[in-house]
Amino acid sequence: MNKSYTFVKCRFSLAVMLGYGLLGTNTGLFAQKAQLPNIVYILADDLGYGDVSVNNPDGKIKTPNIDRLAKQGMRFTDAHTTSSVCTPSRYSILTGRYPWRSRLPVGVLRGYSRTLIEDGLPTVANLLQTKSYRTGVVGKWHLGLDWVPKEAYKDSLKPENNRNNLYGILNEMKPEQIDFTKAPDRGPITQGFDYSFILPASLDMPPYCYLENDRLTESLNGYTKGNKLESGYTGPFWREGLMSPSFDFFDVLPFFTRKANDFIRKQAGASNPFFLYFPMPAPHTPWVPTKEYSGTSQAGEYGDYVQEVDAAVGKVLQVLDSMGLSKNTMVVFTSDNGPYWRENFVQQFGHKAAGEFRGMKGDVFEGGHRVPLIVRYPGKVKAGTQSAVSTTLANFMATCADLIGNHAERFETEDSYSIFPILTGKTEVIKEQPAIVNISSKGTLNIRKGSWKLITKLGSGGFTVPVNITPQPGQPVGQLYNLETDIHEDHNLYNEHPEKVNELMEELKKIQKAPRGKRVTQ
Repeated sequence: MNKSYTFVKCRFSLAVMLGYGLLGTNTGLFAQKAQLPNIVYILADDLGYGDVSVNNPDGKIKTPNIDRLAKQGMRFTDAHTTSSVCTPSRYSILTGRYPWRSRLPVGVLRGYSRTLIEDGLPTVANLLQTKSYRTGVVGKWHLGLDWVPKEAYKDSLKPENNRNNLYGILNEMKPEQIDFTKAPDRGPITQGFDYSFILPASLDMPPYCYLENDRLTESLNGYTKGNKLESGYTGPFWREGLMSPSFDFFDVLPFFTRKANDFIRKQAGASNPFFLYFPMPAPHTPWVPTKEYSGTSQAGEYGDYVQEVDAAVGKVLQVLDSMGLSKNTMVVFTSDNGPYWRENFVQQFGHKAAGEFRGMKGDVFEGGHRVPLIVRYPGKVKAGTQSAVSTTLANFMATCADLIGNHAERFETEDSYSIFPILTGKTEVIKEQPAIVNISSKGTLNIRKGSWKLITKLGSGGFTVPVNITPQPGQPVGQLYNLETDIHEDHNLYNEHPEKVNELMEELKKIQKAPRGKRVTQ
């Protein structure tokens, strides 16, 4: 045989083999990329643990769509927000950090507040973008926007006038000092989202408007005198202030639901996975159910609004089904804190919005921060399962890092521990998580480890009276409960177990002192 022919043939065969090998490798990479799931994170606003009927079958509200999601995935019975109010909980979801590490350790932002997420701090959206996720947020933002001051007020941003970068954080900017013709300098688009369509803050806080990709969709030349201002922050209550002329309070939830579904439809034919963060504006005040849902529950306007929230969840799930996306989409459903549901409402309607737990939104008690959490991921999360693990919404960042396989140091945070092994049935505990911490609306901290819960002060620390109690001589200065035997937090064991108080206090101090980006582990 001709030696040169043999040599050429061998080279050709080797090239073909290498070609197929490379093709096989690339195909594997493409397959791996295709296997990354879409993620839809639905965040209800002020929805209580007991508002979901699968958690509270005796309640006066029915949530068939959320219940169906639970039957198709995993339902958590001991999930917590990191705060009992809106802004700080959202900060933790997106950054994986406890909110008291931010520039606003206590309280919430307003509609004219500036961006709370620190410049350069990665969000879960940034993390997912490293794997070519198309990221979108539709709904209530409530993490601040860097509104542009008018020329006469730009000195407010100079370092000598903006100590610790707190301008527009501790107190919101004044609307008359803002140039609304210009897009905010920072917002969702600068914090990892490819697309955004948002309400700046809560639906009862001005300005009442929408921003698409950080730009106002309509001028703010309308005004509302407010509504039901005497209601005590219930019913169809909203504050007075600027609004866009066509803004309709009753259409905000339906409008956002349509926008969320539009985003999903646009991604259906794309080669890359998508992440949709859908922070609903409801059932936070104003309680404004549309006519279709008015009178459908046995818990008044609030119950009707919750049932409209459930219907919105159903519409999102239906679009995922209709586009053939459900099998490769992880759906997360939860709430940003407990319900604003006073004891008189419990008596009036016979409905326990916080379930069996004490307290409500704002409080340090379980009702303020124990929330529904459901995760559906076909083929990975076994349908109809339940987990009693203690977890927080800050764990979303580390869970996504596990999910996509990116554990780069940049995305390591102090307070996020993956629950992916729990979701996939590989373990029943979060092995590295030392404890969970929550802060109330007035700044009272609590730490939970196992069945023991330590509250650093007396009182609710939130909206339930008494908010603060001055300890008398011989009385405990804080609260200690064993939730295994006292789920309603009725029996304060602070003085009876000083060793447990000291143990938990030391653990709390250790967590508080964690270096930036370094987790405390067990």
